[in-house]
Amino acid sequence: MRLTLLVDNDKLIAACKDELQLVLSFFPRVESKSSVILAIDTGMIGFLAANAPPFRAFSIWMLLSSSVTILLLAPSIAMLYRGSFPNLSGGQSSLVYFREIAKRTEHRFVEQFSAQSEKHYANDLLGQVWRNSQILSLKFDCLKLAFTFMALAILPWIVTLVLFAAVNGGTHPTFKP
Repeated sequence: MRLTLLVDNDKLIAACKDELQLVLSFFPRVESKSSVILAIDTGMIGFLAANAPPFRAFSIWMLLSSSVTILLLAPSIAMLYRGSFPNLSGGQSSLVYFREIAKRTEHRFVEQFSAQSEKHYANDLLGQVWRNSQILSLKFDCLKLAFTFMALAILPWIVTLVLFAAVNGGTHPTFKP
């Protein structure tokens, strides 16, 4: 009877670890996509800035299209920032969550971790699965919003570049005929 219980506990703990690993495996995906969106956002802003004529040459249309572009790219960048730094609270008294572990002394952590039951350990792992899933959901939601704002900014960005080119007319400092 005791051997069956140990095997069942081992299977439960293995399943909990697998589930946690599965959730954690999605974090690099969202992080890499966020980096790409940030690069595009900053590239779009930088390209506008590099091609902008003097402000006194701005027409109402240039001001409008460039403002719309910036007003769409700003929340895109803000969503990337929010997704990069989610709320990490939770996991009170956890022996798996890094912030809760860090609050203990090394000796106290080792002592408490070694003394916990397998059931407590399994529950702690599942709590981490749940909390990391919440954090991951927030990160993906922020990424989706950042992408949407960036995509909406493309049309006014192109219009602004065309208007800038019309005003610059080949006289831009980086233009070499």
